[in-house]
Amino acid sequence: MDCADMDTAGTGLYPLHRCKTLHLVRHAQGIHNVAREKNNDPLKSYDFFDAQLTPLGWQQVSNLRRHVQASGLSKKIDLVITSPLLRAMQTAVGVFGGEGHTDGIGAPPLMVANAGNSDHPAISSLNCPPFIAAERCRERLGVNPCDKRRSISEYQPLFPAIDFSLIENEDDVLWKPDVREKNAEITDRGRKFLSWLWTREEKKIAIVTHSAFLLHTLSDFGNDCNLLIKNEIRKEFANCELRSVVIVDRGMTGSDASKTDYPGKIPDGLDLPSDVAKDKH
Repeated sequence: MDCADMDTAGTGLYPLHRCKTLHLVRHAQGIHNVAREKNNDPLKSYDFFDAQLTPLGWQQVSNLRRHVQASGLSKKIDLVITSPLLRAMQTAVGVFGGEGHTDGIGAPPLMVANAGNSDHPAISSLNCPPFIAAERCRERLGVNPCDKRRSISEYQPLFPAIDFSLIENEDDVLWKPDVREKNAEITDRGRKFLSWLWTREEKKIAIVTHSAFLLHTLSDFGNDCNLLIKNEIRKEFANCELRSVVIVDRGMTGSDASKTDYPGKIPDGLDLPSDVAKDKH
């Protein structure tokens, strides 16, 4: 087919430096996911406070890790952002972290051995991107103890190489025992999170988060797409599922200059286009 005959109505074109690639991951199976298969009532029990991964969840982490390494994705990520809930951090370091940690190497581990009763060896912070924890990408707030986080001082010894400096409060002041965050509030939180990403210089970012956050954040997108693409964007995530998307700064939120564009005319010289030069003569 001739290029002139192709329909470009559904094609978008944007400057590369106005784009970021996001690798979105829902955490692996947690103990609360197993309980919820039966009914929702157990989630209100403090037995599931800040739920950790199950042994099956750690198997899911290992399988996703093998995928990101085999695909070369692990070497293309500039930053890993994780929810500050135990199951998300375990997933993040297990998938995108280094190999097994060895004491005495001079760099703190991403995760110490048996963090969160995981029976998992320590994970190195070497040869992997930086990790930061961010409150805005955590699970739906309120009521269910599985979605309440621990104090930062409890997490830091477990995940020494994760940067918690963006979290303003030592204790979880966002989670309320009697108020469950509404869908629209999660969507609004997701918008603010994505806007915040434009303040960062990293272009290829892995985000390890939760089902409700992903579902309601992505529900804001796809209205200008083919229905199949809209459904692809908005479908629910399985445990330890990864999807890669591109976001575009169409509102000049960010200010990064292009690192690949080149201005030309160095050295300067005449450069009238051929059709303009012909008309001129």
